[in-house]
Amino acid sequence: MKIALDVAAGDVGLSPNIEGAVAAACADGQGQLGLILVGPAHEIESALAARGVAPGDPRFEIVDSRELVAMGEEPSAACRNKPHASILVCAELVASGRAAAMVSAGNSGATMVASLWHLKRLPDVLRPAIAVPIPTARGTTVLLDGGANTECKPWHLVQFGMMGAIYARHVLRVAEPSVGILSNGEEDSKGNDLVREAIPLLRSSGLRFFGPVEGRDLTAGTTDVVVCDGFTGNVVVKTIEGTATVIMGLLKGAITGSLHKLGALLLKSAFSSLKKKMSYDEYGGAPLLGVNGIVVICHGKSNGKAIANAVRAARSLVEAGALSQITQSLDEMKRVLEPDAAKA
Repeated sequence: MKIALDVAAGDVGLSPNIEGAVAAACADGQGQLGLILVGPAHEIESALAARGVAPGDPRFEIVDSRELVAMGEEPSAACRNKPHASILVCAELVASGRAAAMVSAGNSGATMVASLWHLKRLPDVLRPAIAVPIPTARGTTVLLDGGANTECKPWHLVQFGMMGAIYARHVLRVAEPSVGILSNGEEDSKGNDLVREAIPLLRSSGLRFFGPVEGRDLTAGTTDVVVCDGFTGNVVVKTIEGTATVIMGLLKGAITGSLHKLGALLLKSAFSSLKKKMSYDEYGGAPLLGVNGIVVICHGKSNGKAIANAVRAARSLVEAGALSQITQSLDEMKRVLEPDAAKA
């Protein structure tokens, strides 16, 4: 299995991507994983050599790409003006079959554009969505959409729920995933027009629909999947991320400042375990579900560990047959989707 990695992308650049690539390759004891490193070839070769990788190592293939879509660029315009940018090359590698999946910590909008241009949508998928795994009190909840679609219609949320349930079942190993819709109350009568119109569709979709859930239910792990529009989802994800960072900092200061060194040392293990659970590094990235290829989008500030885990997540999606699972589920839901989906 080969996975294309956009090594020039992200807020930090080449270093964490190469570090993650080497870690992912080393973690594959059976030698069944290959990585196609897309970016400036000379810099990639130097970075690999600095980490002890011999020239010509069969685990790594280098594809030269000297163009990059920067984090602050407008995605569509940048992709049009830079047809050979690393993110577009990665998408082409997946579309041609040279790679089974792609991973990028770069401009998420450009990743979406590149995926739609070269991979297209799966049949019957109305809108692809970013599925963000969120650590909760009970384990992990998948939030869709994490930012791909700022404006949505009710049927989009139904498909987000279906794709999220597939991810939870085959990647997170949840036997019967429950699905909730993010709202400002538990009653069906609350929420905006999008939420109220989506609720009856979700109830008749065949999904294990729990009903409306509030923000506190998301982190409590009340349901395995939570759906919302991409604008709301992105704000929620960034809020949780920022809150977790602040809490961990305050907790660390309180422990080291108010306890004897021995007491702080005794709490170190528990503190490390909590930090690990709350860190996005452990989850690696968020898959873009609904396109005809496996695409994993990473945080722009991803370190080597996060990149390695994103490669692992991409591999899991390939091995789980996520594309065929989504296609099959959509076929089964056609009775529900027609004729209303045509209006979406």
